[in-house]
Amino acid sequence: MAEIPEGHPRRDSLVTRHRIEAGVEQGITSKQGLVAQGRGEAFDYLLGEETIPSADEAARVAAAHLLLAEHAVLSVNGNVAALVPDEVVALAAATGADVEVNLFNRTEERVRAIAEHLREHGATDVKGLQADARIPGLDHERAKVDADGIYSADVVLVPLEDGDRAEALAAMGKTELVVDLNPLSRSAQTAAVPIVDNIVRAVPNVTAHAEALRDAPREELEGVVEAFDREAALAAAERRIRGGDLD
Repeated sequence: MAEIPEGHPRRDSLVTRHRIEAGVEQGITSKQGLVAQGRGEAFDYLLGEETIPSADEAARVAAAHLLLAEHAVLSVNGNVAALVPDEVVALAAATGADVEVNLFNRTEERVRAIAEHLREHGATDVKGLQADARIPGLDHERAKVDADGIYSADVVLVPLEDGDRAEALAAMGKTELVVDLNPLSRSAQTAAVPIVDNIVRAVPNVTAHAEALRDAPREELEGVVEAFDREAALAAAERRIRGGDLD
């Protein structure tokens, strides 16, 4: 990262790529995470590499959901841990949410490495190591969750999500808040609140909204949630991407 000039026009993108690479070297991120990062970057180019108004609104609604929740959980995979560990910890602190490691390419070594990485960035309690419950309808490793974590949560933030788990969590009746740069993905299409934005912008943005809304009365938070039009948010993101200019 130190070799990338401050004035390089692609500096932010290159720094993000290096974080994913470093995550692979640390055993935090899988090699498949490199592919996922590249796919997301393509959508971000077309969004103008900025938080569009509909994504900012969705981030505010996500913050309201987290503050209203009885038991909120922030789900963390390898790319999330590599890209926004400090930001996840800050969001958990702002909303009182739990943090849980959940992986498609799960090994106990990776789960422990990610949990330790999050602790190094300030997390005090990281779930996901017990894996003493399963999400119904899934036959792969992402089905493994903690009984006192994702399994019992009412609101779950699932950034960089697999579509089938998003569908399975929705079938359990959970309110899903998804960060996904592709508005046509199953995750975004399933989510109660789809935030079509880069995770490095989205997570701190949700935190900022949570801090601004922290002292709001419950009625105001409920009003924020009820006024949200998820279909309009998805449509706005799709319009921006389809009209995006790579120049």
